[in-house]
Amino acid sequence: MSDLPLTSLVSYSHFVAEALDRATIERSTVAVWSTSPYAGVAEGEVFFLQGFRLRLREELDFEAGLITAYGYEVYQGEEKLYWYDDFPHPNDRTLAATYPHHKHVPPDIKHIFICFQWTVSHLPASNFEVAPIQLRYWG
Repeated sequence: MSDLPLTSLVSYSHFVAEALDRATIERSTVAVWSTSPYAGVAEGEVFFLQGFRLRLREELDFEAGLITAYGYEVYQGEEKLYWYDDFPHPNDRTLAATYPHHKHVPPDIKHIFICFQWTVSHLPASNFEVAPIQLRYWG
């Protein structure tokens, strides 16, 4: 994988292409495009051979080298297993370690949240890696 994928549209596009070049991936609709000289979006779905599907959207700031907003949803068939997002829930103290980043889990998937296994300062270089790492199907 690229060392600094969030420095430009070209470098992040290459990073995504490398991430999707896995034997465990059947196909993908993920596209990366520019919304300005310093910003972009990555959006689409990744279909895994095992029947899992990752739906993602990332808002990218190439000048700051950050993903400024994101959502990752993981499905098996049509069943939504869990999702990650950065929508703030400031009154939930259990999320303080990774505020506002969290994962929604069953049985009440809209109302049960857990922290990532990383603290905010130790998140992967790109959030694009988070959900696939969780699935453990990235080759």
